[in-house]
Amino acid sequence: MHHSATLGRPGAGPALALSLILVAIVCGFTGLCYAELASMIPIAGSAYTYTYATMGELIAWIIGWDLILEYAVSNMAVSVGFAAHLVDLFDWFGWHPALRWITPAYLPGGMTDFKGNVLYAPGLHFGFNFPAFVVVMLLTVVLVRGIRESAEANNVMVILKISAILAFVIVGAHFIHPSNYHPFIPEGWSGVLTGGSIIFFTYIGFDSVSTAAEEAKNPQRDLPIGIIATLIVCTVLYIAVAVVLTGIVNWKTLIDDAAPVVNSMKKLTLLTGSQTLHWTRLAVLFGAMMGMISSLLVFQLGQARVWFAMSRDGLLPRLFSFVHPKFRTPSTATWIAGFLVGIPGGILDIGTLADLSNIGTLFAFVLVSIGVIILRYKQPERRRGFRAPGGLTAPILSVLFCILLMAGLPILTWLRFFAWLIIGLCVYSLYSRHHSEFSPDERKR
Repeated sequence: MHHSATLGRPGAGPALALSLILVAIVCGFTGLCYAELASMIPIAGSAYTYTYATMGELIAWIIGWDLILEYAVSNMAVSVGFAAHLVDLFDWFGWHPALRWITPAYLPGGMTDFKGNVLYAPGLHFGFNFPAFVVVMLLTVVLVRGIRESAEANNVMVILKISAILAFVIVGAHFIHPSNYHPFIPEGWSGVLTGGSIIFFTYIGFDSVSTAAEEAKNPQRDLPIGIIATLIVCTVLYIAVAVVLTGIVNWKTLIDDAAPVVNSMKKLTLLTGSQTLHWTRLAVLFGAMMGMISSLLVFQLGQARVWFAMSRDGLLPRLFSFVHPKFRTPSTATWIAGFLVGIPGGILDIGTLADLSNIGTLFAFVLVSIGVIILRYKQPERRRGFRAPGGLTAPILSVLFCILLMAGLPILTWLRFFAWLIIGLCVYSLYSRHHSEFSPDERKR
């Protein structure tokens, strides 16, 4: 409904399509590394499970602590995006809640309306994004009571999301103004790199394909095809949206907008009076919101499971592995994860959250890729259901490209990330290593 002001750092502009291709290549190399590591472990799991079984407790703790950041912050960003779409849905029906209750309390770039009027100056203000908080808490209740993911339901959600994307691309293509593409690379190649760093979190979750290594009939053939095909389909859809979106409005109006597609469609509807755009906007809103709900469910579920696994290994307090006597779910971990995501989701803006999610994910990818290199040397004889082709090419390029994308993130994001890691190492030193199932103290009990 409203747009934040520009923060002043370089962006890709219309060349966002090139940023998406760069990110897809990075994810391709990393996906192959994930697949190899997953194929070495006979149980399903996340990067935490893989590294604990192959590289030891400390590295597993670092990755687990990093995954907490990745899952939590990415869901905070998604909850803020969902809230922006929900507010836009209210607007479609003519209801306009008080701004202070639908806006994050922290807006580093301020906020303006479509006409350029300043609604909030940069910084803190009195407010709370209640839609972001409420959706997370409602889904937390669902997860505590238990939910089973079915292939049929997942297929329906995928169809809805793809339909919403195609509806926007097909309808929006008729309103493209070529002048919006000039200059195509306004900030040079550094802007393309920064653009890749900013939008990297849109690819979070692609690595889940790699966890099926043990289920594939021919993993050496099927896994690369699955990973690369997934990345190609996603990238084509992302590029189509980026090309249309930067063609219908000036790219500068999209910065830090939590709902850029529907807000751009609203702006065009007001300018043109098009009923086609008006109704397409509603369809896109519905599809986007359903997609974000599924993402929130999956990653809140995954986050609680990581905490459960770390608690079971003694690295976190036992309360995180408490199982509800009736619903048989890790209820305590799920509730804590809900509040950990919901409260910051009501306070912080989407740009701050996306950057933290990106650096956490990229760091996890770097550690996984390094793990593949180490295991190639230390355990060359170990059975691998899948081996990344090209020798060490995939893991080395994965590490280099991930570090390159991390370099495109703001220095403040790096400082926040290092602070998170330092806190994690303190927790490990003071608690986890003494309560681990492998610690001497724990064995004496």
